[in-house]
Amino acid sequence: MERVELPLFPLRTVLFPGGVLPLRIFEARYLDMAARCMKAGMPFGVCLIQDGQEVGEAATPHSVGTTARIVSWDMPQQGVLLVTCRGERRFRIDARQTHADRLQSAQVQFLDAADAAPTPIPAGRAGVLPLLKAIVSDAGDELFPPPHAFDDAAWVVRRFAEVLPIPALARQRLLELDDPLQALEIVQTYLRQHQLAS
Repeated sequence: MERVELPLFPLRTVLFPGGVLPLRIFEARYLDMAARCMKAGMPFGVCLIQDGQEVGEAATPHSVGTTARIVSWDMPQQGVLLVTCRGERRFRIDARQTHADRLQSAQVQFLDAADAAPTPIPAGRAGVLPLLKAIVSDAGDELFPPPHAFDDAAWVVRRFAEVLPIPALARQRLLELDDPLQALEIVQTYLRQHQLAS
């Protein structure tokens, strides 16, 4: 397993690989982190908060998160940084430390190979696709940047997980699942229960 060290940004949201995350950054520790990441062209880690808050003392994050890469930024006023990030790869925290400025970093191992092949969608699960295609078409490329991978079960699950009205903890559970077909079954069951898909 590939291991790296990442700065962490615990949030009240779940970021998925391929997802878009707009952030308004104003705390000094995260402004410094964002500046370092942009300068080095490096990602940081986004994890759902398990205990604590987004601001103030260091929060305890869930152990599985996603690397985020800043793709655009703006500073409309001094001390406020607006960034747009793209989710890249899932990781699991092996060890975590909090620094003097309350920024956390972690030794992580990636859960997916960088060149992982797509997982084809079985015919019995294809009933979820018309709804997702309509959502992506209506929302546009800003929320769902191409390439679109409607033939990849992991991509389909992640896009549904971003838009379905489910609790953050349910999104976290979908992020943690290693089997995209198992996750797709869960999504299809939810859609059928709410009469949204066949």
